[in-house]
Amino acid sequence: ASARAGAASTEAAIESARAAVAATERDIANTRVTAPFDGMLETDTAEIGSLMMAGSLCATIIDLDPIKLVGFVAEVDVDRVETGARVGARLASGREVTGEVTFLSRSADPQTRTFRVEAEIANPDLSIRDGQTAEILIQSAGRKAHLLPQSSLTLDDQGSLGVRVAEATDSGDVARFVPVDMLRDSPEGVWVAGLPEVARVITSGQDYVTDGVAIAVTLEEPG
Repeated sequence: ASARAGAASTEAAIESARAAVAATERDIANTRVTAPFDGMLETDTAEIGSLMMAGSLCATIIDLDPIKLVGFVAEVDVDRVETGARVGARLASGREVTGEVTFLSRSADPQTRTFRVEAEIANPDLSIRDGQTAEILIQSAGRKAHLLPQSSLTLDDQGSLGVRVAEATDSGDVARFVPVDMLRDSPEGVWVAGLPEVARVITSGQDYVTDGVAIAVTLEEPG
């Protein structure tokens, strides 16, 4: 009985020693810090020999390829955006890049009522840096629009945005207000929707006429 007790005690000591060795091996392995992905070391806050507390920051690693672009879509446009849609982005430097939508939020930001959208852009040379600003254009179903001078836009008495057009009647041309949706601003002018395919838009003097007022029209070439 004494021999069996001694053997059991020895076996327990061996198991305890094995557990101590395994714990020591884990501690040694933990002295080598690794990241779960390949990337670039952006900041290194830990010094060799310093004591790090569990959960404290020791380094920042960033993965720039592909790089993620983040923007916000107004609720009036969110139904036109789909994951997988092509994306074009213009960086502040003027460089243009392309990618695709990878995420569209199902919940609106409670403050701005906009929806977060994310797109991935290939960045093999790492030339696009984290934190750069970009103008993002997302491809969606086409919509007919007119390019007009921004100065041609006006408001009606209710504050609705639109333009005034020259409408042909039996007694001659009269001014009419037509509400429009502004789709996009550009250096060449504004793209608007809501006009008939052919429209004679009043680009000068539209704020001095009201609906039904007779007008004399002088056409000019766009440009």
